[in-house]
Amino acid sequence: MKAATRRRYDALTRIGCCVCRREFGIYTPPAIHHLRGHPWSGAGQRANDEHTIGLCSRHHQDGGYGVAYHAGPAEFERRYGTQAELLAWCNARLKMV
Repeated sequence: MKAATRRRYDALTRIGCCVCRREFGIYTPPAIHHLRGHPWSGAGQRANDEHTIGLCSRHHQDGGYGVAYHAGPAEFERRYGTQAELLAWCNARLKMV
């Protein structure tokens, strides 16, 4: 893994899940989510390491429809913001770390 990627992942881990932090003001340990879809990736591919956000297991895969991104991306984005908005939010916090 490249040093820049490791630094980004470490910083995202310190921020925690961006949904939990932004919506509820709490820290939850995140997994790294690579943004999906245009303009970040093609069909069935994941984005590069610069287009990543931290999501806890509940908001990433385990929370079910409307809560977890992978259980229903459109409903997740309606509820918590688009991937672009969450990426911008994370990137703004990374500059503060």
